[in-house]
Order: sequence, then structure tokens, then C-alpha cells
Amino acid sequence: MDNILLYSKLAQLPDNIKSEVSDFIDFLMNKNKKSTKRKPKFGSAKGMFKMSKNFDMPIDDFKDYQ
Repeated sequence: MDNILLYSKLAQLPDNIKSEVSDFIDFLMNKNKKSTKRKPKFGSAKGMFKMSKNFDMPIDDFKDYQ
């Protein structure tokens, strides 16, 4: 659709509807920004977490179930 045609249609609308159109345009722009989020890269959290040295050791509370 041509921008001039859109503008001429918009110019014919009453002010209260122009405000609604403006809000809708803002909504569409925000929606477009959300859909272009970057995906995290593998290894981007490297160094943020540390495992304890006894991580693989059995837990004493579960000895009855083993």
C-alpha cells in the first residue's frame, strides 16, 4: 500500500480516531521489536556457575532409598 494513500485516509479521520491509530502503530512497532530478540549463544554463561567438589557424592538423607 502506498504511503500517500495511507496518509490521505488518515487525514480524513477525526482526531480521537487518529489517536487510536497512533496507539495501534506504537503497538505494532513494539510487537515487531519483541519478535526480533536475539537468541543466547552457547557458552554465554561460562564462569557464572561453579559446582561444588562433592556434587557427585550421594546425599545422606537418601541412604534409606538406595
